[in-house]
Amino acid sequence: MSSLPMSSLLSVLAAAPGSATASAGPPAWSNLLLLGAMGLIFWFLIFRPQLRRQKEHQAKIAGLKKGDRVVTAGGLVGRIVKLDDHYVDLELGTNVRVKAGRSTIGDVLPPGGNAPAND
Repeated sequence: MSSLPMSSLLSVLAAAPGSATASAGPPAWSNLLLLGAMGLIFWFLIFRPQLRRQKEHQAKIAGLKKGDRVVTAGGLVGRIVKLDDHYVDLELGTNVRVKAGRSTIGDVLPPGGNAPAND
């Protein structure tokens, strides 16, 4: 070990390049401006379209009526036989009925979509 006194060692370290006293960073408001800009980007690209899709889906669910053909989130396609506040009875085929949650209805199919896909 060297025999340098402690005060001279501290003065050498304080004068070293990259010390805390020699750096000058950007102003603090620029960081806040960047965060605000990122928030606006997320709002217009992610949150706003998602809210719009959610409102459209809620309008579809509210407009369900007996006889509509629907697709559930699980992929079942059926015709609405009975409506309730929270549940929907679907007829999937002849004598095949299923009770599904109203919120699991994914889409309402347009009328006249009864033709098989391979015709």
